[in-house]
This record gives sequence, structure tokens and C-alpha cells, in this order.
Amino acid sequence: MRKFALIAVATAASLGLAACSEKTQENAEDTMQSAGEDISTAATTAGDAVEAGASAAENAVENAADRTADNAADTAAKVEADTQDEPVSKAKAD
Repeated sequence: MRKFALIAVATAASLGLAACSEKTQENAEDTMQSAGEDISTAATTAGDAVEAGASAAENAVENAADRTADNAADTAAKVEADTQDEPVSKAKAD
């Protein structure tokens, strides 16, 4: 009888541990899924930030090129005006 009681207690404890282990496994799966979603969100955010940075850099280069072209045109008009002894406005119109 005593052996039967010990076996029953051991079986009950094993079932309790198995149920606990199953719950732990479910929690681990949930944690992994959540981590995967977090990684996906972080990757998307990083990609968006890189894209925005590239766009800002492109705009900065275009603006700098426009300013350089404008400065070059102004300088050329001033040189022409000085060379031909005329106003800069007339040199720009030429």
C-alpha cells in the first residue's frame, strides 16, 4: 500500500511538472514570436530612416549644385560686365 501511495504521488508530481513544462513552452513560443515581431518592426524603422537620410542627402546635393550653378552664372555675368564695361543686369541678359 505504501508503494502504491508513493507511485501515485510521483505520478501526480510528474503530471504537474509536465503541465508546467507545456505552459513554459507556450510562453517561450509567445516570447519568440514577440521578439520576431519586434525585430521586424525595428528593421522596417531602420529601413525607413535610411531611406529618409538618403533622400535628405540627395536634396542637399541638388541644392548645393543649384547654388553653385547660380554662383557661377553670377560670377560669369560680373566678369562679362567688367570686360564689356556694361551693367551686370545687361550681362546676365546676354
